[in-house]
Amino acid sequence: MTTEGTLSDTYLAAIQHDLVELPASTTLVGVVRKPTRWFSGAVDENVAALGPPTDLLSETKTRQEELKLQGFCDEEAHNAAWEACGFESSYREYLTTDEPSAAMQELRSRLESGENIALVCFENTAKKRCHRTLLREELDASQ
Repeated sequence: MTTEGTLSDTYLAAIQHDLVELPASTTLVGVVRKPTRWFSGAVDENVAALGPPTDLLSETKTRQEELKLQGFCDEEAHNAAWEACGFESSYREYLTTDEPSAAMQELRSRLESGENIALVCFENTAKKRCHRTLLREELDASQ
């Protein structure tokens, strides 16, 4: 009998400040393209292939900065840049390519074997859109 693991997601500050409750056995899997040293120290592992592609991140960040100069607050600029750059569709399409697809399959296998996994990145999704949420939706849909 196979017991399926749980899939959750959170952000780094929530972990650092004990704002999220996860089972003690949960593996914290970072999903950022370029983890900082302090990010790497807070998660059990990082799967860079599941972070957004560098060109998409750069395009979105550039657009976000332009919007901030136009008077948007940080969160509004972030979310508007997502829309302007077609972030969601581009990221979902990226997940179908070889390296991220293989990484997702590895996570699915781990979940199927009973491992509890929490996807972790930087964004607080209460205010900002985040690729981590899209990734979780894709993993949930395939289980």
